[in-house]
Amino acid sequence: MPDKRARRGVRISAMNQATARPVRWRWVVGGAATAIVVVLAVCEVLGWPFLAAPMQRWLGDTLQRRVSFSEDPAAAPKVVIHLLGHVKLSAPYIDIGAPAWSQEPHMLSVRDGSLTLGYLDLWRASRGQPLRIRELRARELDGRIERLADGRASWQFGNKTDTPDTAAQPAAMPVFGRLEVDHGTTKYRDALMAASLDANFSLVDSSRPAAVAASAPALAASTGFQLSAKGSYQKNAVTVAVNTIGVLPVLAEDAAAVALPLVLDARIGGAAMSFRGTATDLLNLTALKGRFSVQGPSLAAVGDPLGVTLPTTGAFRTDGLIAKDGVLWNAVFDRATIGESRLAGAFQYDPRPGVPMLSGRLTGSKLLLADLGPAVGTAPSPGATPSKSKPAGATATDVKATDANAKAGRVLPDREFDLPALRAMNANVLIDIDNLDLGSSFLEPLKPLKTHLVLHGGVLTLADLDARTGQGRLFGNLQLDGRAKLALWTANLGWSGIRLESWIHQARDKDAPPYVTGRLGGQARVAGQGKSTAAILGSLQGGVRFRLADGSISHFAIEAAGLDLAQGLGMLIKGDDSLPLSCTVADFKADHGVLTPRAFVIDTRDSLLWVDGTVSLANEGMDLKVTTSPKDFSPLALRTPVRVRGSFSDPKVSLDPSRLGPRVGAAALLALINPLAAVIPFVDLGDSGDAAKGADTCRALSQRIAAHPALPPPPKAAPTSGRTTRG
Repeated sequence: MPDKRARRGVRISAMNQATARPVRWRWVVGGAATAIVVVLAVCEVLGWPFLAAPMQRWLGDTLQRRVSFSEDPAAAPKVVIHLLGHVKLSAPYIDIGAPAWSQEPHMLSVRDGSLTLGYLDLWRASRGQPLRIRELRARELDGRIERLADGRASWQFGNKTDTPDTAAQPAAMPVFGRLEVDHGTTKYRDALMAASLDANFSLVDSSRPAAVAASAPALAASTGFQLSAKGSYQKNAVTVAVNTIGVLPVLAEDAAAVALPLVLDARIGGAAMSFRGTATDLLNLTALKGRFSVQGPSLAAVGDPLGVTLPTTGAFRTDGLIAKDGVLWNAVFDRATIGESRLAGAFQYDPRPGVPMLSGRLTGSKLLLADLGPAVGTAPSPGATPSKSKPAGATATDVKATDANAKAGRVLPDREFDLPALRAMNANVLIDIDNLDLGSSFLEPLKPLKTHLVLHGGVLTLADLDARTGQGRLFGNLQLDGRAKLALWTANLGWSGIRLESWIHQARDKDAPPYVTGRLGGQARVAGQGKSTAAILGSLQGGVRFRLADGSISHFAIEAAGLDLAQGLGMLIKGDDSLPLSCTVADFKADHGVLTPRAFVIDTRDSLLWVDGTVSLANEGMDLKVTTSPKDFSPLALRTPVRVRGSFSDPKVSLDPSRLGPRVGAAALLALINPLAAVIPFVDLGDSGDAAKGADTCRALSQRIAAHPALPPPPKAAPTSGRTTRG
């Protein structure tokens, strides 16, 4: 029995010892963990003072940049570090160096600041992704931001910072969750965008505690974001001023961020812009919404900085509403003044496709054609504000060529088109203008003008053109194909029912009738090729024809064309009257820019006029002959063809000496016999046979045109080298 009790006691003692051993280990592990937590907590509270130097080295290795927490390299860094959940540094001095290729002393220098970074964000930045800075607060901040022409940028970190890659997408700038600076300066140099800006700014939160605000000696007088910058962009001088009433993020990382009031004033070259509204960030202008005002020497001067292709025009001013939804821009133009033109419209610009798209509607009470003249190389309207600089989009060579063209007496504009601009953007715009002023004191405006502008892949089309004037209409399609080195222009236009007495101003003294009346109809189907308007017209192929119905013409004009001195003198004495037109038809052939009349006949009861010769759009010269076949007797008529020669800018009218010379010679010989006999060669008995034959020809041609109103399509232009599939 004693042995049994002893053995039982031994077993109980062993069991107690086995139970006590795990309990002691749990206490040991728990105590160690508690000690570690306490140490970590103490270190977190104290700011890990012994980790300042290691943290400086670790951040430098991670970003592959020089990182310093001490202004004096020989002194120990003074920094408070927090590592719980993220890396937070608070120090009187934080300096992040510039990349090795830069000449700047640093990329970012902070005084009395704190920087908060996420571990995952640092890992991504070490692999070249945009650095996300959760929070940056500073009394003073100085940034030196650079990007080289080869694509290297100072805001790239990790192993890509020294690797040129012009084919890569532009590196995204750092993203700030929160940025608060009492006083900041920034130098921005971007070779890719040809930009250089020097800025002063402050970002002060109105919700900052009063004690903290009072302790900041450089605190701005007003809270919010204040920025002023000067520099250049695309070789144009730039000034920018931005103000908000709250701390607007430089780059919003949250699309649902609260929009704050924003005031922006900028001047780029000769263009000035202002905005009053709201936005959620400064660089991407996310959720931008408000009123804007823009003015400048040309629409192109505004489009270039925004990356939007706009035509070169006269001086302009516009204002309205603008909003940005994601990357989509929407604008409503309440008023747009271009020279003397008065326009309005609503547009959307979408940069997401491979080729950006502009769509919308253009309206207006008046469009003066001369205000769009610089787009094809002509001068702006007289009422347009002159610009001290050359038109936007024009090179110095363009301007010199245009000046030389004017000095040479040329009329057709010859400044080369900006064909790459046609491929830079697509467009789909409905146009509805109440009044298109053709810029001529002799012609009535088009009221209204409607068309559909489509720009796709470098091909500009004005489809469904419909314009009304002189109680008639102009209709058809125009197209400019800019995909090749030489632009191909095609036109298929028709016109009908245009009352000449209403369309052409024909003011005459003493209530004299109009020089010409009637309903004009016709068609033009032509094509041309070249780099300018003059070159295209100089290569024109196709045909143009018209006919005049129910018309009349000045009796004096007919007699003057036939040099009927006797009847012309009678017109001067008793006054002019109108001769009904029996038939008027013109049919021109265009061949390499030379217009030749296949038939041009004017038939009246008094005379029949034939027009023959050539009009060259290539060299802007003309050589026309007007021959009159009289139907009646005249006691004193020269009846010799009239020649119109010279250039468009300096036409000269003369008599055909081959027909006039014999009459004058015969009159001189008869004058030797009897002075009264000298008038015999100038007596015209009329030639009813020739006139009747011409009238039959005119009517036959008119009937043929009526039966087959459509001209054949113009010959296709010869293919040119250099065609591109861009866009």
